[in-house]
Amino acid sequence: MKQKLYIVFLLIAVWGLNVFPLRAQLQDQRHNFAVGVNGGVNISSVSFDPKIKQSNAIFPEIGVTARFVSEKYFKMICGIQAELNFSQRGWKEKIEDESGDNYQRAMSYLELPLLAHLAFGKDKGNGVRFVLNLGPQVSFLIAEKEKMSASWHPEQRPNGVNVQYGKMADRKFDYGIVGGGGLEVRTGIGHFIVEARYYFGLSDFYNSTKKDYFSRSAHSCIGAKLTYLFDLKK
Repeated sequence: MKQKLYIVFLLIAVWGLNVFPLRAQLQDQRHNFAVGVNGGVNISSVSFDPKIKQSNAIFPEIGVTARFVSEKYFKMICGIQAELNFSQRGWKEKIEDESGDNYQRAMSYLELPLLAHLAFGKDKGNGVRFVLNLGPQVSFLIAEKEKMSASWHPEQRPNGVNVQYGKMADRKFDYGIVGGGGLEVRTGIGHFIVEARYYFGLSDFYNSTKKDYFSRSAHSCIGAKLTYLFDLKK
């Protein structure tokens, strides 16, 4: 719990310094507002306690993006970025017995990241920038689906954990932190951004009281995405 609080406080501090900079620090103000679309994939897993053996599960993500660049501080371009995404996460179990079984859970979320946006490189006109995005993310579970082999034998798993089968999420609200970086190519027809991200879940989707089986059930995923933005205001 203390580790989670430290991460949250650090995130708030970084985000706040970017969104509410001191007037004395303003070097060159900007009023650039851009909107667009994004899409990509999540390589997802879930941190369970007791542990469940997993292999990589790949799910899609698609959404819309809005970005406001407010200033240039020395060589660092600063702003905020918000997204509204449809994103799937979940897990795929690594079953090592000879049954031939396979199991995967897909969990569909509407997610809202609110990110501090930092960029380095070409300031105005066409060119390339290196971008960093970091901030909190909240999500709401709208659907989940189990996918399993035709001949399914969940009774005897090698690690002895099988209570997750048929058990839907107890909590639909999810929150955590997300961060990543990539390259932005600025052209005459818009901005193209290739980015890698990591999401660390701070909440559990199963109840985690002393009487519950799982003490932790939090999402974790690495994402790769492509975003296209066009300027509404330069």
